[in-house]
Amino acid sequence: MTHHFIEVKNVHYSYPDGNKALNGIDFKINYGETVGIVGANGAGKSTLLNIILGVFFPSKGEINIGDIPLTKKNLPLIRQKVGLVFQNADDQLFMPTVYDDVAFGLRNFKLEEREVERRVIKALQTVGILHLKDKAPYRLSEGEKRAAAIASVLSMEPDILIMDEPTTSLDPKSRRRLINLLKEFNHTKIIASHDMDMIWELCERTIIIKEGFIIADGLTKEILSNENLMEESSLEIPLRLQKL
Repeated sequence: MTHHFIEVKNVHYSYPDGNKALNGIDFKINYGETVGIVGANGAGKSTLLNIILGVFFPSKGEINIGDIPLTKKNLPLIRQKVGLVFQNADDQLFMPTVYDDVAFGLRNFKLEEREVERRVIKALQTVGILHLKDKAPYRLSEGEKRAAAIASVLSMEPDILIMDEPTTSLDPKSRRRLINLLKEFNHTKIIASHDMDMIWELCERTIIIKEGFIIADGLTKEILSNENLMEESSLEIPLRLQKL
């Protein structure tokens, strides 16, 4: 299944003001992997995710989603294969009802309404909020909004799921439900987060970014338990590993 991998080759990116965000990022994520992307605020995590989805384009380097290079021409294909759940669920929810939000992308692709309905119902059932389909998004809790945002991506049936700070603002019960939900997905997953305990639990592999460079890429349990490396990266080891 070559269409499931992500290959990032020597990617650089500078903001319009000249500030460099990424400095030669290289990695490959294979089919079925769940990979954590971690780093301090401003390390370049969100910029990298936006580049993979084609929201930004690198100033140097290349990205391939399977055999498809990331170019403006290929964006419609890329966005069918890669789904991004934003850090702020409100950025993805703007329609009058949850149903309409989950259906929005499908209708943009001109799918028949019967197929739209099938996919919307399936996605809402997957995240456990079918009973909220007729509710206005602004009336949802943070956990329900996050579930609706994930459903809007899942309805597109992407090969690769990317999540930016998925547990932000979630209460403990909603956080646990989200983690359990993500464990069930067979997607290739990239999760950028400051929640080291979630990364420990979900991701077999972790990449640390510092000041736009990759400074570590390997087994999560080796990287996140390395106190010197985590301190160098301005991160803390997972709470479960911290001594009382």
